[in-house]
Amino acid sequence: MNSVGIVACSNAQKAAWEEQNQNLIAFLEKAGKNVLVSNCIYEKNGVLSGTGKERANELMKLFSNPDVENIYDISGGDIANEVLDELDYKQIKNSKATFWGYSDLTTVINAIYSQTGKSSVLYQIKNLVHGGYQDTQRQRFINKSDLFNPSFRFIQGSFIRGVVIGGNIRCFLKLAGTRYFPDVTDKILLIESLGGQVPQMITYFSQLKSCGVFEKIKGILLGTFSEMEANHCEPDIISLIRLFAGNDIPIAQTREIGHNDDSKAIWIGKEIAINR
Repeated sequence: MNSVGIVACSNAQKAAWEEQNQNLIAFLEKAGKNVLVSNCIYEKNGVLSGTGKERANELMKLFSNPDVENIYDISGGDIANEVLDELDYKQIKNSKATFWGYSDLTTVINAIYSQTGKSSVLYQIKNLVHGGYQDTQRQRFINKSDLFNPSFRFIQGSFIRGVVIGGNIRCFLKLAGTRYFPDVTDKILLIESLGGQVPQMITYFSQLKSCGVFEKIKGILLGTFSEMEANHCEPDIISLIRLFAGNDIPIAQTREIGHNDDSKAIWIGKEIAINR
């Protein structure tokens, strides 16, 4: 039987979420998967489900298992980058397993790409058992072609093609200045955010600009910016990105990538091509 893994490299899961997680396991088992669960899932010491090394070791057990096809990280928060120095990237490169995660797992996803060239999936698997779109998400998960086809509209330009990097902007910038920050040359930068309003986005965009990112990338994909949108912030995210990236670089926007319960999936580390 094909196996999948469940891990939590970022903040520990609360005990109150165990029933939800068991529902996810039951769904995957019903889909014919043997589900292997990390020993570092739930709170043991505050936000920690284990030390960074322990959480990394649990992840590496799954990457080292030849029967594991996909590894789903069900966490989010702040501490995923603690595992990066403890991972065996050679083993990850040679593994057939694909890593899935979102939000703070942007750090792990982009580190895997920068160190191995291997692609991962930006998606929260708990959308299958949480939120108001469970049935839709389960249908998408079964029919993968529908899961991986977010709809974009162009803000400027008419064509985007290149390898996608990025994810949650706050978490992506944790990698700046480290060996895990991917080469941005000719890449397509995807950015989205749960928290943060105008001052935070100005901070993030300023850092990207100082890193020379906007001079090197070939395009930008904007996902949802939940707190900005909820508060109808002005200037809005489109005005801000144009201020920092200029008017020449192609920019496309989607409502279907981000922290919303109905968000779809996107490959980080694979080429995308979008036409107006």
